Amino acid sequence: MFTDYDDVITLSDMMELLAIGRNKAYDLLRSGQIKSFKIGKAYRIPKAAIKDFVLSQSKMSTACYKELVENE
Repeated sequence: MFTDYDDVITLSDMMELLAIGRNKAYDLLRSGQIKSFKIGKAYRIPKAAIKDFVLSQSKMSTACYKELVENE
């Protein structure tokens, strides 16, 4: 899932990855739930920040995630 994307992704990529709309994406970035930075007016999101968000929302530990990935 994450391997198809660069290490730093755009807002559109984040929306596609999480299957969310533009308003929800902006809410997550503005609230700080997903870490990001801006270049000019455009948000850039580290792929690791998306992984951290997904893991925190699923209440899965990083160790469990690594185990799942290794077994694929």
